[in-house]
Amino acid sequence: MRHFLFAHALALPVAAALFAGSAVSHASAQATPEPPASGAAVKPADTLDNLFSELKRERDDQQAKRISERIWAKWRDSGSATVNLMMQWADKAVTDNKNGLALDLLDQVVVLEPDYVEGWNRRATLHFMMGNHGKSMVDINRVLTLEPRHFGAIAGMAAILAVSGNAELELRAWEQMLEIYPASRQAQKKVGELADKLAGSRT
Repeated sequence: MRHFLFAHALALPVAAALFAGSAVSHASAQATPEPPASGAAVKPADTLDNLFSELKRERDDQQAKRISERIWAKWRDSGSATVNLMMQWADKAVTDNKNGLALDLLDQVVVLEPDYVEGWNRRATLHFMMGNHGKSMVDINRVLTLEPRHFGAIAGMAAILAVSGNAELELRAWEQMLEIYPASRQAQKKVGELADKLAGSRT
């Protein structure tokens, strides 16, 4: 799977930087969406598959952003009231600069709910913030194993590859993001810049 090729090719040390376009922007404390009432039917438009289909078709960046926010809302909800509360506690710990406490909470989250994508993604972001770059990449790989369409994790991987100086793999990551999220202005800009940079280096 191409996701793993990016990680395995990362040989240079990664300097500290925040994930561009990753879940850092979504890791601030937010109210967890309430689960649907018992017996309520889930509308087709509310499923992740349908939301990703909408995202792939949408070319207006503002409309696409609204779709992406609906996707993030689904990713944030673990389906467990306990885990959702622990995620909120972890968010607050990060806000209060208590990264050690936040990491302890996220460690418990991924043990309690190993298939909960956002637990791994949030921990990947925190590891990166704490300078644990190798551990961050391991968690990103776990995210992409569970959800290959996770554009936040792909953007995070691209940021790590950028710091490592691997422009070709960074370009591939941003291109992969555009396949999922074509209206992403960030990915469009990065693909253009990297394509020009690589073309110039070959002349």
